[in-house]
Amino acid sequence: MERGIIRITPDKEKAVSIVKMAETTLEMLEDIDTSKFASNVLKEYYDVIREFMATVLLLDGFKTSGEGAHKKLIEYMNKNYSRFTGYEISLLDELRVVRNKISYNGFFITEDYIKRKRRDILGLIAKLRNIINRKI
Repeated sequence: MERGIIRITPDKEKAVSIVKMAETTLEMLEDIDTSKFASNVLKEYYDVIREFMATVLLLDGFKTSGEGAHKKLIEYMNKNYSRFTGYEISLLDELRVVRNKISYNGFFITEDYIKRKRRDILGLIAKLRNIINRKI
């Protein structure tokens, strides 16, 4: 297996718990003022997507660790789930990069960014949910 990806025992119970927490975050996002907190909204969307990707790996019997773990999640999805288009994989990586800028450099995005990307972000979330639901 690739460096940074570790074989583990699949854990459906843990997967259900992670999904429940991510769904709670999505519910919270419905009440946040995107015009005022656009960067925070993007971080939360990315965290939901990351948790869902990690859940897919968990159900497949893997986890990522160490430096570049988030990038490894995206690479794993690209390599093992052909239902994701090139655009969707690029968007996942773009969201990762923007989230890192927000978290580590104090970068701010505008509400317009969220408006332009929300439909595609929700599409990624729906695809990941579908994969997870088939595995649970």
